[in-house]
Amino acid sequence: MRYELIDGEAFLMSPAPTTTHQRLLGELSRQIANYFHGKECEVFFAPVDVLLPNGDEESEDDIDTVVQPDIVIVCDKSKVQVKGIFGAPDVVFEVLSPSTKSRDMDEKLRLYERAGVKEYFIVNPNKSVVTAYRSKGGDHFSRKTLYEAADILEFDTFAELKISLADVFA
Repeated sequence: MRYELIDGEAFLMSPAPTTTHQRLLGELSRQIANYFHGKECEVFFAPVDVLLPNGDEESEDDIDTVVQPDIVIVCDKSKVQVKGIFGAPDVVFEVLSPSTKSRDMDEKLRLYERAGVKEYFIVNPNKSVVTAYRSKGGDHFSRKTLYEAADILEFDTFAELKISLADVFA
């Protein structure tokens, strides 16, 4: 069984993702990985541990927040360790599941915001929409954008990266 740890509280991961979840994740992953092929930033897919320190931990064993987002993009190579990602990724994607929806939209939103994630994308397979939360370098997400299935998903962090949501939600 897989768990996530948020501020010291353990959360059991939902059962295996649905085939719809896997299809969305597969297409998103394909488009993102194709863009980053041969570039400096790295793309990781679940399950990968992302350890998010609060700043007062003396060792990695003291970190009380470990999550497993669906997709992360990391440009700071020093954050990529054998056991996982140490520190905030640049970009995080979560594909909603019924059992994790409220945590992804509430707790994890605040968690990623606090940690310094630059862009957080929540993919809703039931409504065929992506909600993008973006930071302008502060400690909170300053902008929220809703993308529908016919839109092209754009990034602040990677201006040239464009994701066809028609293909993702096909």
